[in-house]
Amino acid sequence: MKAEAIKLDGKKAGSVDLDDAIFGLEPRADILHRVVRWQRNKAQAGTHKVKTRSEVNYSTKKIYRQKGTGGARHGARSAPIFRGGGIYKGPTPRSHGHELTKKFRKLGLKHALSSKAASGNLVILDKAELKDAKTGALAKAIKEQGWKRVLVIDGAEVNDNFARAAANISGIDILPSMGANVYDILKRDTLVITKSGLEALEARLK
Repeated sequence: MKAEAIKLDGKKAGSVDLDDAIFGLEPRADILHRVVRWQRNKAQAGTHKVKTRSEVNYSTKKIYRQKGTGGARHGARSAPIFRGGGIYKGPTPRSHGHELTKKFRKLGLKHALSSKAASGNLVILDKAELKDAKTGALAKAIKEQGWKRVLVIDGAEVNDNFARAAANISGIDILPSMGANVYDILKRDTLVITKSGLEALEARLK
């Protein structure tokens, strides 16, 4: 599958061959959903915590005598039945992550890339480089291209000047090829991949 490459100023920069096994698949929502769910669950902090009856700050004195009151038997005000008492079987710190095989995660990334290619929201960029870290110059180029919510995937390393210039522009994110993931790709309207990023991605997914 052929695709036209452009420079940052919009001029043509030749064409590239896109691997059909990566960019030519029929996107499946079920695969994408499973991978995104795995990502978001793994990222969840899981630091939620409530106090049990042994942790609340109450006296351990018996609140009234065992017999003769006509009421139920209670030992402490910290019991879950009372207001301010400990919580019974409440949340505790834990990991929300679950297993998903590497093979399936790779497949999900292929389907995410294919979905952008199929919808026409994939752009191949010659280089994501700037001579100077000038936010204004980059913002102008992005505006001329019509990019609003865009993810740029570069090669093994991101150009420092480009990253610094993009830091002050809302709606643009930059990742090295190893940071490419399904959630970030689907979250953005436009996916921009540099030629070096394309080579790295194809090597990673083969």
